[in-house]
Amino acid sequence: MVNKKRLIKLTQKLVRINSQNPPGNEAEIARFIKKYLYKIGVKSSTYEFKNNRTNIVAVLKGACGRRSLLITPHLDTVPSGRNWRINPFAAKISGDKIYGLGATDCKGNLACSLEAISSIIEEGVFLGYNLIFAATADEESGSGLGLIPLLDKGILKPDAAVVLDSDAFDIVVTQKGLLHLKLKIQGKKAHGAYPWRGINAIDIAVDMLGELKKLKFTYQKNKYLKAPTLNIGTIKGGDKVNVVADWCEFELDIRFLPGMSAEKTLKDIKNIIERHAKKLPQNAVKIQIEGAQQPYSIDVKHPLVKSLARAADRFKIKPDIKGSEGATTITFFQNKNIPAVATGFGSHGCAHAADEYAEITNLYKGAQMLEEFLKNYEFDA
Repeated sequence: MVNKKRLIKLTQKLVRINSQNPPGNEAEIARFIKKYLYKIGVKSSTYEFKNNRTNIVAVLKGACGRRSLLITPHLDTVPSGRNWRINPFAAKISGDKIYGLGATDCKGNLACSLEAISSIIEEGVFLGYNLIFAATADEESGSGLGLIPLLDKGILKPDAAVVLDSDAFDIVVTQKGLLHLKLKIQGKKAHGAYPWRGINAIDIAVDMLGELKKLKFTYQKNKYLKAPTLNIGTIKGGDKVNVVADWCEFELDIRFLPGMSAEKTLKDIKNIIERHAKKLPQNAVKIQIEGAQQPYSIDVKHPLVKSLARAADRFKIKPDIKGSEGATTITFFQNKNIPAVATGFGSHGCAHAADEYAEITNLYKGAQMLEEFLKNYEFDA
């Protein structure tokens, strides 16, 4: 049975361990979890793809070891930043809330997963599959030192996965793909009083961006997601107000729907850029792809979705089946043909916010729901 007091104390202990990324150092929190798992009788292994960027993986053997299910929260948090009114590492309790950096994203989920495992072991339950627990590094900076190499190197090879990194019992079944592009434009410098003597790279960028913002995407509507988007994330250029700007750089964030082609989307954007580049000398415009993820979708009738919904119903929880406008790590499983969903028990609007908190009631129900799900999950349900 899930122990509420133990869960609260565990959440507080995890919040009090600094694992901000950047700078990125998950070694201390990984050591804590390794000791915790050892005390409950679970052996674990650590993996580092850079010094002190520690991932921890454990396996709870089931009655039948032919299949495996992964649950995976992450260890790192974003930096606390400014504007906190309380100590972000104090894990202060006020009413039904635990305040602290990572309380919602993602240390409350981490605590719930550890408590669910503890409860299963205490009750002497043998699951019908092998349960893999992976607490990963570097999620807040793209997972290049965490989940991605764990999957690519075959350290994690589950038959299905649940990413514990969502809020309020939501079950995420689809998400947008992304393209991150950087454009560099080289113009020609001249005195600001004689702009016709130069080529203003900022002017070229403004013309490009004006047309890019009018780009009409071809797509089919998705009941869980909003329309595709293009956001101008950064722009900079020029050296001084009285000089014709001979350089400009800007970055684009494009989010596109399942069913859309990343290649076609990129081609449409390049066509616009190349039309404007014709006004410039050859090779004056360079396009860099800084990030790319395919969109993801799983059938709402998949056993992962149905089993999570049944477990929630057992505790009178009504989860939203929804999509994610942003990129979660479920997309990385797609590359390995591993079905995955995301869920979690944090509080809406608290992730990456000052005075972040998690509601104790939600964490308690979340740990109970997770334990129920793990006990009753059937791959062919």
